[in-house]
Amino acid sequence: MGLMCKACLWIVLLGTFSCSDFVEVDPPKNTLVSQTVFDDPSTVESALANLYFSLREDGMVSGNSGFTTLLGIYADELDYYAFNGDFVQLYRHTVTPQNAVLLGWWTQGYQVIYAANDIIAGLEASEGLSAMEVERYKGQALFVRAYVHSLLVGVFGDVPYITTTDYVVNTNASRLEAALVYEAIIADLEQAVALMDGADIPVGDRVVPDADVARALLARMALYTQQWDLAAATAGELIAAFPLEPDLDQVFLKESGETIWQFKPGEDLRNTQEANQLVIQFIPGQRFALTPSLLDAFEVGDDRLERWTDELSDTDGTVTLSYAHKYKALFNETASLEHSIVFRSAEQYLIRAEARAQLGNLVGARQDLNAVRNRAGLGDVNLVGQTELLEAICQERRVELFAEQGLRWMDLKRTGRATEVMAPIKPNWQDTHVLLPIPESELEINPKLLPQNPGY
Repeated sequence: MGLMCKACLWIVLLGTFSCSDFVEVDPPKNTLVSQTVFDDPSTVESALANLYFSLREDGMVSGNSGFTTLLGIYADELDYYAFNGDFVQLYRHTVTPQNAVLLGWWTQGYQVIYAANDIIAGLEASEGLSAMEVERYKGQALFVRAYVHSLLVGVFGDVPYITTTDYVVNTNASRLEAALVYEAIIADLEQAVALMDGADIPVGDRVVPDADVARALLARMALYTQQWDLAAATAGELIAAFPLEPDLDQVFLKESGETIWQFKPGEDLRNTQEANQLVIQFIPGQRFALTPSLLDAFEVGDDRLERWTDELSDTDGTVTLSYAHKYKALFNETASLEHSIVFRSAEQYLIRAEARAQLGNLVGARQDLNAVRNRAGLGDVNLVGQTELLEAICQERRVELFAEQGLRWMDLKRTGRATEVMAPIKPNWQDTHVLLPIPESELEINPKLLPQNPGY
């Protein structure tokens, strides 16, 4: 589905996401959504809820076919045992531009971006909302636009940065260099923080983006673009507001004080899809299992190995597999215990640790690193060399953030270690696999997206 078609699909999004309780308004044929939607806070909030619904249910960050599982098998976190052909391509590094997973990520991503842009345009033209309401809602939409672009650039590299719903403009959209995409993401996030800072946003159980959620992504993007001062300062603000949850067993519960942003399940009294995907209930019947290399990465005495992983054997006891057990509650359990966590403060500690180390503040870097280690039952590291300390932080990210939103793959890519790690374990690995191919159907619709990524 080409970028030119995404605007048309926003109407469909609004009309079909009944789970978000959107108040149905018949839009005029010449506009994406009736302007009356943007004159009432309840309808604007429902339109925004549809964005979060779409992110949760489909695409890159869904618990079903998102980055957690599929970038997990693309990297060195998860083995794959089922038979979905598109998943197998990712696992074996035989991906083609016709892969349906990639098309789904691209299509759903730009649908959400179009929807965010339409909300922004509607808010800017609103005559029924107060200035404070416009700023608050616009900040949320800007965050969503930045967030989805951050996912797209992370896997595809150069991508269009779409800031309008103008059909003519977007029909002819070209890919923007990744560095410029990151610049645009950071600009959107800084504006989102400014608009939402101090706003009275009822975040409740942290399912509604606010200024802190925008800061969490800003800190991550600053890390990815080596803006160490910005990364350290922004992460520091979040560390002050969201201390580590002291009990590992509480980290992934919906009430965790460590959570900065999470997706609420689509049905009341239900849980996220992560446990359904990752927890092995039967052998045979498994889909994903933790790789031996990940299990070997845990130090002796690391409580995360016991608390955040588990294992199951077949009836004969001949096959035993380990699985991620951060999320423990299956979707259909009667009590709602867990949401899908997108940002949590442990990542911010490790962002600041890395940024501090890069800036030469090795004492501060060790303090942040040790805070995460101590929570896991491990002792302090006393490394005095910058290189050794950065390696220890990278190692800590691997065992703290495993099976979370593809963060491991993004780390391998951004640090230039992908080939070093992947070549020995993936027979089909090529250096060009640091990027996934642009879906072939998109190139056919819009030749300005050419050239295809190298190697495809």
